[in-house]
Amino acid sequence: MNNTEISLFANDIRRNVVYAIGKKGGGHIGGSLSICDLIAVLYGDVMKYDSKNPDWEERDYIVCSKGHAAPALYSALALKGFFPPEWLDELNRPGTNLPGHSDRKVPGIDATTGSLGQGLSIACGIAHGLKVQGRGQNVFCITGDGENDEGQIWEAAAYAANYNLDNLIMFLDWNKKQIDGRNEEVMQLGDLVMKYHAFGWNSRKVNGHDIEEIRQNIYKALEVKNGRPTMLLLDTVKGAGISCIEKIENNHCIGLPENLMKECLDELSFIRERLDKEICN
Repeated sequence: MNNTEISLFANDIRRNVVYAIGKKGGGHIGGSLSICDLIAVLYGDVMKYDSKNPDWEERDYIVCSKGHAAPALYSALALKGFFPPEWLDELNRPGTNLPGHSDRKVPGIDATTGSLGQGLSIACGIAHGLKVQGRGQNVFCITGDGENDEGQIWEAAAYAANYNLDNLIMFLDWNKKQIDGRNEEVMQLGDLVMKYHAFGWNSRKVNGHDIEEIRQNIYKALEVKNGRPTMLLLDTVKGAGISCIEKIENNHCIGLPENLMKECLDELSFIRERLDKEICN
């Protein structure tokens, strides 16, 4: 996929997020939308996977530590054929195939997450296991800025550096908000790029909504095997890609009535038309 095609893929992921959350009447839309561009790059260009064989032994692994952003992951998996798109109708309902947080029972999901702070530890375990076995796959872990308040994250960060897990890339979705408010109001963590560097990681800040910048920095991280894990701080906007959601101050978990859902889908359709024209030209 070229950059425009990946942008179109990200737009389609956002459409599925809105659809699934809208069918439920509400949900964790803000933090799902902020990682859609990253998810599109991973599944559109970077990761090795087989949608017909989700447990393929040679696949790359992905752990969405911020498990409440599962709708973004589910949306991409549906688009890539891991399961029928009709499953999105069942998001977070009793007996569903798609629980509200990432769950291993879903084809393509490598780790059950949702209790914030635990996913990086899981990713470290997978990456270390692959290292011990001499296998060449990579492990990608998505964390939220709020869960970096958690001590377990920093224990895992120390572990990853100590065991030279250079097959691990962590993305920190720095959308500046968490469930209790803006980051500076809840816990000021300072310069996270420098903190991870001090823990022994390769670390740098990336525009989390620039497809080419995301791609280049992931490939750079994959090429540099210097015994250090990599943390990419994604500078993002909570609710990104849909202006009416971006404008809502506390958009962590909101109701999505039909009128708001329609407004979101109309905006995404407008963006899709523009991207289609770019591809045709």
